[in-house]
Amino acid sequence: MRQIKFGALAPVADFAKARALAERAEALGFYSVSVPDHLINTHGKRLPELECYAALTGLALVTRRVRLLPLVTAMSYRNPALLGKITSSIDNISGGRLIAGLGSGWLKREYDAYGYPYPSNAERIEQLAEGIEVLKAMWTQEEPAFAGRHFSIDKAYNVPKPIQKPHPPILVGGAGSAVLKVAARYADILNLIAPVTRGFVDFKESARFDKPDLKRRLGLLHKYARECGRDPAAIEISSLSTTFVSADKTHSDTMARRAADNMGLADAEGARNFPMLLVGTPQEVRRELRSRIEEFNITYFILSFMSEEALELFAREVMPEFGA
Repeated sequence: MRQIKFGALAPVADFAKARALAERAEALGFYSVSVPDHLINTHGKRLPELECYAALTGLALVTRRVRLLPLVTAMSYRNPALLGKITSSIDNISGGRLIAGLGSGWLKREYDAYGYPYPSNAERIEQLAEGIEVLKAMWTQEEPAFAGRHFSIDKAYNVPKPIQKPHPPILVGGAGSAVLKVAARYADILNLIAPVTRGFVDFKESARFDKPDLKRRLGLLHKYARECGRDPAAIEISSLSTTFVSADKTHSDTMARRAADNMGLADAEGARNFPMLLVGTPQEVRRELRSRIEEFNITYFILSFMSEEALELFAREVMPEFGA
């Protein structure tokens, strides 16, 4: 069994708040701090949104231990050779603490706003796979070279190389069948999130990402890994969950009902069992985490907290049971 790890998602509207969360998360024993990689806020067109890698560089300078994770970088937004240079630089600046969080991109209005082409789902996933090949070349080769359908490089010298050898851990985010094939081939970590196939979050589609569906998708991952000649156990499983934790049972029940309403789930119990939510009292949350560890072998939980108080309560009342 792998070590159980917890990551905290940093706020992206204000660097002072992101810094405060990162410093506090490190002090509380969290394994990682994540910054979403979006160019516009996914909740509102005019809400503030820091650029991911600039924010991660700042956080690297004010922390010493906690790992740094972009969650996750769409391969469409930066030429992958440039991304190789950026990630190598942050790994050096942080002393070898970067996790390379990568994905295929999904938010169509973001692409439209910034003038990026928005290819089909299949083509964006092909770009993800090729982009990972480019990154690995940039991280490991003395004269990085790659020629593919979407990307090519020739002697794209990248010095200094990342501190981590052979390269920073690769986390692939998603759960669609084609993304699972990419993860099976390349990922050190798979971060399971509900698939987005229509260019925006469809809550009806997300609600189908329940525990039986999660188990089915993990079965596909294992099948694809074996087909690639990899041991499925080599791929760590992580999840991203919006976390509502309260010491007050009545308050936690209210939060569960509200979360269910917001996500289009049937009831509060549906919210408690939904993989992308973690809702309840500390005792209930501990029980649910144990269930997810035992049933799905999830060992890396990336959590978005609704308040600083919830972060503190989780660290004090939940994490010690898991050796974190």
